Amino acid sequence: AISLFGTAVGAGILFLPINAGASGVWPLLIVTLLIAPMTYFSHRALARFVCKSPRQGEDITVVAEDYFGTGAGRAITLLYFLAIYPIVLIYGVGITNTVESLLENQIGVSAPPRWILSGVLIGLMMLVMILGEKLMLIVTQALVYPLILALLGISLYLIPTWDFSGLRGGTPHSPGGFLLAVWLIIPVLVFAFNHSPAISQFSLAMQREHGERSAHEASKVLVLTAGLLVVFTMFFVWSCVLSLGMDGLSDAREANIPVLSHLANVYDAPVISYMGPAIAIAAIFSSFFGHYLGAAEGAAGIVRGLFPKQTEKWGTKRLAAGVAVFMFLTTWGVAVLNPSILGLIESLSGPVIASILYIMPMVAIYKVDALKPFRKAYSNYFVVVMGVIAIG
Repeated sequence: AISLFGTAVGAGILFLPINAGASGVWPLLIVTLLIAPMTYFSHRALARFVCKSPRQGEDITVVAEDYFGTGAGRAITLLYFLAIYPIVLIYGVGITNTVESLLENQIGVSAPPRWILSGVLIGLMMLVMILGEKLMLIVTQALVYPLILALLGISLYLIPTWDFSGLRGGTPHSPGGFLLAVWLIIPVLVFAFNHSPAISQFSLAMQREHGERSAHEASKVLVLTAGLLVVFTMFFVWSCVLSLGMDGLSDAREANIPVLSHLANVYDAPVISYMGPAIAIAAIFSSFFGHYLGAAEGAAGIVRGLFPKQTEKWGTKRLAAGVAVFMFLTTWGVAVLNPSILGLIESLSGPVIASILYIMPMVAIYKVDALKPFRKAYSNYFVVVMGVIAIG
């Protein structure tokens, strides 16, 4: 549960207040009520997709081919990669902007040239991954516990600065405007609470540990994860939104920095000035690992599908090394270019994640015999509707 929480708590959550609060309190209240069932039911369906596969021990890219056939399976593997890979790129931009803002605004020194700073930071995150899964889990767990406490601490610290008056003006008065505001928050919400990149490897761990009961035991962990995310994240979102108001959220969006870095620049208090960027860096690091695993898994699946004989000759290690080089160079290049992070989330990551996380497992439940026991659940309809809304 902690590792999955760490995968979800990253750039999405640090940018979520900027998007979610833009239309005022009432749309934010609606999505706060929706996000717990959205997160739990969608991730549970994806875990069942892997856990109930007749071929135990195979990851999501292989399972998709088994369920849907080679052509559709390869298309799903490509979609899986496209759902996660942009997030890795976002973290490259996010970590560079956060550290750059910290150096210039809090420490008071000139940041190194962007291409050097981004290369060093992305290289450090990649190094932990390359040195092995055990080290990654140790680092993730070391980061996540303080992260939970720090998010709670910042949320509580901001309470005296809450101001409800500034947000009333941003709430759309017409029913159409209200529904549009809710609709536009949902893709960023899907992105912010998404821990699907780690679900494939998590499900395989459940298979090894619990065998036939893997899907049941996975559900228990996913309930806990969804609960942790909703309580800590939405409290943090509300606290930031009520503290900064409409103008502050607009400024943060323009600066292309996480909300915590913006808080550090706005409030002249040491606890925010240094804790804000520190939490942002820890959140990006902890989340990068889970997303890198998923993106690397998808990239390797695509290469295996396109060049089956060649990849057999290369072996697993050479393929993983090639994928790592590709991931580093492209993430570095995008970090230097510095595109809008919220733009990437709203227009690309949110909708593509929704198609993999909300729609694909539902199609499998009604198509694949191994998943037949799950067809009568009413939650299936809810997941499909929310998926269509997020993609739309």
